[in-house]
Amino acid sequence: MSTGVGMSSCCLSGRVHNGKPKGREQEIAGLQTYVAEPESGDKSKTVIFLVDIFGWKFPNTRLLADQYAAAGFTAYIPDVHEGDSIDPSFLNTVEPPLPEREARSTVETATATAKIGATLGPWLATHREGVARPIIENFIDKVRFIPGTNKVGVIGFCWGGRYAILAAGTPFSNSNSAGSGKGVNAAYACHPSLVSIPADFEPVVAPLALALGDKDSLLGEKEVGQIQELMQKKKSGEQGEKLTDSEVVIYKDQIHGFALRGDWSSEKDKKAMDDAEKQGIEWFKKHLS
Repeated sequence: MSTGVGMSSCCLSGRVHNGKPKGREQEIAGLQTYVAEPESGDKSKTVIFLVDIFGWKFPNTRLLADQYAAAGFTAYIPDVHEGDSIDPSFLNTVEPPLPEREARSTVETATATAKIGATLGPWLATHREGVARPIIENFIDKVRFIPGTNKVGVIGFCWGGRYAILAAGTPFSNSNSAGSGKGVNAAYACHPSLVSIPADFEPVVAPLALALGDKDSLLGEKEVGQIQELMQKKKSGEQGEKLTDSEVVIYKDQIHGFALRGDWSSEKDKKAMDDAEKQGIEWFKKHLS
């Protein structure tokens, strides 16, 4: 996330921003939605943000959507949790900064794990795939009917990262709909969580980029390696649906959530956030133009 949007003013270990988003809120497809538009008002290149567990009001997500708008995209952040997102105060429990995580005692780790299970277990059951996926796919479909909309991409973070991958697959992806105007033209998933390997990736047909941290507690080194291998096989047509374009970037010393919720007091974390932002913007410029 570029430092040009007031990133130095922040709280909660430097991970939640106090910057003021520039967009507006409106209802789209029955969901409250944050909308960030380029100065030109051009909607031909649209990017839909699929949020993490902290939801559509999380300041970092809105500020990042503003950056996409500044780069020429119309950005939408729908409230796919329908008013039931996790409070940001839970952030450091679920994924503390790397130095803090490594300094935790066995007792502290066990306590945090218990809190995570007690909070996330019921929440994930409420927002299971059978509930969340129709909401997300309906929103994407309805965005297609907004006048001026041409190509549509999705960017997903953590919980939403998996749904960005699923949206890029058959039968929903626009790449497999014979020009019907449905689905997405490209996807970008940042540190996706709860993914099934290879099941979630094999149906992917739309160009897919991934930003993964090598210290992600929810996606280990083994799983990252499996994803890299699978994506290569898809590009060559050896496994699953053939993929015309893909990109997997591994960010060194980066934890789960780094692209959205890193620590701006760390130069390494700040650079990783900036680089992940640039990765997504360049990916969508390539595939939505």
